Amino acid sequence: MKKNIVLIGMPGAGKSTVGVLLSKALNYDFLDTDILIQQKVGQKLYEIIRDQGMDAFLAIENKTLQQIDVSGTVVATGGSAIFGEDAMIHLAKNGKIVYIKLSCDEIIRRVRNIKTRGIAMKKGKTLEDVYYERTPLYEKYADVVVECDDTTIETCVQRIMEACKLCV
Repeated sequence: MKKNIVLIGMPGAGKSTVGVLLSKALNYDFLDTDILIQQKVGQKLYEIIRDQGMDAFLAIENKTLQQIDVSGTVVATGGSAIFGEDAMIHLAKNGKIVYIKLSCDEIIRRVRNIKTRGIAMKKGKTLEDVYYERTPLYEKYADVVVECDDTTIETCVQRIMEACKLCV
């Protein structure tokens, strides 16, 4: 049974984009948990947060992630996955958790569509606040931290493969 590679990190870190390329390079399947949640609930992430509230969204995300049962898969999680301790423990049982780390400035530069992106953040908080709140949790759950500032997507994929000791 092949272990999974579970990508965590801030919105805008490139988890989905990197995940697709990484899965191709490794001949792994690919799973985007944000899409899984949207399909399960029948709404876009920002609609779930708007209609049901952030706590309800986080509960849905936590439950959905605990139900994932795959192997040989690159799993791109939502940026808030790290708030679900049970989910993170479940994902770590059959996978290597990789934190795609970018600087706060780079995240702010990349994330332009905060209202429609479906970012779980409390009212009045900035993306910078979210970054500094989440960073310790990303580091807590990560088996591997891969710095991807000032790199191409391909370089980020290569760094993840090297960090995970994987060969194509």
